[in-house]
Amino acid sequence: MPRALMAAAAQAGVPLFLVDAAEADLDRGARAWWPPVGRRPELRRFDAALARDEAVARRLRRAGMAAEAISVAGPLQEGGGPLPCDEGELQHLAGALAGRPVWLAAMTQPGEVASVLQAHRAAMRLSHRLLLILVPDRPEDGPAAAEALAAANLPTARRTAGERPEDTTQVYLADTRGEMGLWYRLAPVTFMASSLEAGHGGRDPYEAAALGSAVIYGPNASGHLDAYARLVAAGAARLVSDATSLSAALSQMIAPDRAASMAEAGWAVVSAGAEVTDRITDLVLDTLDIGRAA
Repeated sequence: MPRALMAAAAQAGVPLFLVDAAEADLDRGARAWWPPVGRRPELRRFDAALARDEAVARRLRRAGMAAEAISVAGPLQEGGGPLPCDEGELQHLAGALAGRPVWLAAMTQPGEVASVLQAHRAAMRLSHRLLLILVPDRPEDGPAAAEALAAANLPTARRTAGERPEDTTQVYLADTRGEMGLWYRLAPVTFMASSLEAGHGGRDPYEAAALGSAVIYGPNASGHLDAYARLVAAGAARLVSDATSLSAALSQMIAPDRAASMAEAGWAVVSAGAEVTDRITDLVLDTLDIGRAA
C-alpha cells in the first residue's frame, strides 16, 4: 500500500487493518509501504493486525505497533463452502446405495473416460459392489459417455433418462448440471477430472473436500495448484499421472478407513481458511458497528 494512500486514509479517519501479515512481507523491499529500520510510523496508523504466526507478531511489536492491536490468526487461505443439494434426493439415493462403496469421477473430459473406466474395473476386483458416479464436464458430453459405457459392457443408469442406480448398476452416469453438491456428499472418494488431459486446468478440489470426500487428481491442474498443494501437504489428496496410477490410487483409497482419514484432513484444510476469513469479517463488521454508533 503506498504511504501517501495510508496517510490519506488516516487523515480521513478510515480504519486500516494489516491482514495476513507474513515475515516475507515485512522485509524491506517486499512491500513499498514497509519503512526502513528505526523509522516506522506507518505501523501506528493500523487499527489492528492479523499476523500469520507469533514470529510475525513479535516483529510488529518490535517495530512499534501496539501489542493490543496485534493478534495471531494463522494464514489467510482460500477455502470453500459446501455446495447445496436437494436434501430429499440425497436421502433417497443414500438409502438406495446403503452398504455400497461409491466413488466419483467429477467433470470428466471425453478423453479421460477410458482411464476412469480402467480404474473402476481394477477397483471392482477388490470391491465387486463398487459404484462409479460419472459426471461429464459438460452435459452435452453425456451421449458420448453413454456410448463408452455401453461399449465397455458396464451396467449403467443414466440420470437424464430418469433412471436410478439399482443393485446391479456399476456406473451411474450423472449427465446433468448443478448437482455436484449431491454427488460429493454421496462419494467418499472423488477423482477431480479435467486434470489428466492437458488444456483444461483442473477443477476446484475444495468443492469435494468441503463435503467430506478424499481427492485424487491428475498432473494438469494448473488452475488450482495452491489448493491441491495444501491438500496434498495435509494428506487429503493424491496426485496420479495416468490410468495405471489412477487405478492404484483408487484401489487403495476405497478402503473406508483410508478415505475417512483423508476426508478429515481435507475438511481441516478447508475449515482453517474459513476461520481466518470469519475473523476478518467480524473485525470489519464490528468496526462498522462502532462507527455507526459514534
